[in-house]
Amino acid sequence: MCRLHLDHIGLLDEMIAKLDAQIEAMMAPFRAERDLLTTIPGIGPLTAAAVISEIGASPAEFFPDAAHLASWAGICPGNHESAGKRRSGKRRHGNLHLQPVLVEAAWAAVRHQGYLRSLCHRHVMKWGGYRSPTAKKKAIIVVAHAMTVIIWHVLAGGVAYDELGTGFFTRRLDPDRETRRLIAKLEALGHQVTLQPAA
Repeated sequence: MCRLHLDHIGLLDEMIAKLDAQIEAMMAPFRAERDLLTTIPGIGPLTAAAVISEIGASPAEFFPDAAHLASWAGICPGNHESAGKRRSGKRRHGNLHLQPVLVEAAWAAVRHQGYLRSLCHRHVMKWGGYRSPTAKKKAIIVVAHAMTVIIWHVLAGGVAYDELGTGFFTRRLDPDRETRRLIAKLEALGHQVTLQPAA
């Protein structure tokens, strides 16, 4: 029985090697686009090949902007509104081959320091913190959406990914506005706040 299992594993490894070689041969005309996509955190050569096989090497021909691509992939909130009432924002099914690839790439991307990890952290905390599995799953969809937008811009512009850094969201804060917000929060908790300029 062990010999049968080992022979089966060997056969599967041989088939995987053949498929990898075939994918590599078919990706030869799109090597430049694949190399551009691999500059995005979480996207390796195989993921890049899967993305290119689904949306093409020049997505701007089929999708006028990144929002259309995200909607087609099913990586954006749904829009269910009736009589002025906002109902479920459940996302649509989208492309069944591209969507799981983007979600897996998002899980890989948040393991690297940078903008995408900061984006994930920001949304996890917004929806309940790291103890909530739902918050983490919703945040990963946000990251997958951001990656879809990045993919469109990288392929449409023919430029490598430009990392915005972990401090992107803190740099955008207006210091005066943030100060007023924090003072209001402390006063709501019953504290009296006196500000002194730092030495």
